Amino acid sequence: MMHSGERLKIVIQGEFLVSSDPQDVLSTILGSCVAAFMRDPVAGVGGLNHFLLPGNDPSDRNAMKYGLNAMELLINNLIRAGARRERLEAKLFGGGRMVPGLTDIGMANGQFAEDFLRREGISYLGGSLGGDHGRKIRVWPVSGQVQQMKLPAAEVREIVVKPPQRAEIVLF
Repeated sequence: MMHSGERLKIVIQGEFLVSSDPQDVLSTILGSCVAAFMRDPVAGVGGLNHFLLPGNDPSDRNAMKYGLNAMELLINNLIRAGARRERLEAKLFGGGRMVPGLTDIGMANGQFAEDFLRREGISYLGGSLGGDHGRKIRVWPVSGQVQQMKLPAAEVREIVVKPPQRAEIVLF
């Protein structure tokens, strides 16, 4: 839950934010997209990204929507802010199957993110991937606390219009 003095900062599709300020709370809403929350607990710095598609497409001018670029930018900016690569730990969220019967891009996004962390030797602490629901997450980059609210698929599509009526809250 948000406390007095905390500042909510929204991470939208194709963006990332890094912070070492204990008052910052980073938040995003996910459907089939994936968000990686990484932090260095010793340096007290963390960050969140939000990507739409797995891998990379060098011919696409909007590279931030791809997981490879989003993950590398997050890591590089964490290191610039004082993190050490060998101390990074990560949690992954999103990757829901939002439209039954179509290609499961959410599963592909989640698999990409897990494989990326394994290849890069970054400690994967879990999170919440898959399912048939959306998620609203909030992360506290310095403490490492995460709050997730599960949202029905219909509410993810309408989230800009109306807030969810009922959400399940899970703390990580």
